[in-house]
Amino acid sequence: MSDRPSYRLSDFDYELPAELIAQQPAADRAGSRLMHVAGPRIDDGRFTGLPELLAPGDVIVFNDTRVIRSRLHGRRETGGKVELLLERIVAADEAWMQLSASHPPKAGGRLGLPGDATAVVLERDGRFVRLRFGIEGSLEGYLERFGEVPLPPYITRDATDADSERYQTVYARHCGAVAAPTAGLHFDETLLERLRSGGVVFAFVTLHVGAGTFQPVDSEDLSQHRMHSERFSIPPATVAAIHRARASGRSVVAVGTTTLRALESAASGDGLCPGDAETTLFVTPGYRFSVVDRLLTNFHLPRSTLLMLVSAFAGFAHIRRAYAHAIQERYRFFSYGDAMLLERDPAAAGS
Repeated sequence: MSDRPSYRLSDFDYELPAELIAQQPAADRAGSRLMHVAGPRIDDGRFTGLPELLAPGDVIVFNDTRVIRSRLHGRRETGGKVELLLERIVAADEAWMQLSASHPPKAGGRLGLPGDATAVVLERDGRFVRLRFGIEGSLEGYLERFGEVPLPPYITRDATDADSERYQTVYARHCGAVAAPTAGLHFDETLLERLRSGGVVFAFVTLHVGAGTFQPVDSEDLSQHRMHSERFSIPPATVAAIHRARASGRSVVAVGTTTLRALESAASGDGLCPGDAETTLFVTPGYRFSVVDRLLTNFHLPRSTLLMLVSAFAGFAHIRRAYAHAIQERYRFFSYGDAMLLERDPAAAGS
């Protein structure tokens, strides 16, 4: 029998005043607040203080995915409006996309898209449709020209030109994400240089965040939730850096839940494995972490898989206390909000 505690979806609910949902980024990337959570201890600080919380030889691992302009608005043949959000490109003219419409089209249905383009529905899977596009040139090029910056649904304004720069990390390299790895949005070049100068080792993974990251958990029974699949890549240099940190007793710090999921998904009995793979890892309290010691992350939505992940990492009771403190102290929540540095709960360490 499993010795994991039993949790249900409602255990991860909380009341958040709407005015604490950040609608705009901080004036400066590194200008946000930083809450440090170590077991029951909570310290309030500024993100610019992060270098003082890390030691020489610690490895900080970033997700270097790059957000693409992946939201499209179109119409059905009958005139009804549809909204599309890219999940992943699967061929030169085909992609899986999350579709929102009052009457979703069936297989064979046609959509009209910006630039006099069209798309045909090949198949459906729940909220997702596989489309074949009638466009000139590459799908990537079409999206860059006609797509919108895919701001999350809880940001209730339209995307602006400023979001093209701010909803992107300064170290983004590999195109493919439809949502930013938001813990990384706090870093600017000045802060990165301070970390380097302090002897912190930089390493990278690539995990392309898909539209499924916004998929809600519908069942109280968490075992019934099907996690979306995401592609990730871990270079040999990252594995080597983590092994050196382990050998010298230094910490591995994951910037964001996407980085953590990639690293933990690549861990096995033989250690951390480089290469490309898919992950459907669903982390809930009781999970044992093998790679990551500390997690830098933003505040997450109620009843979300990411709130479950941080509860597993830092401890369910500690996260409940930290979120209550954040609301009381008027922290800013979600993608453009403030950040937390979480220490791993000793009970969550792998054997």
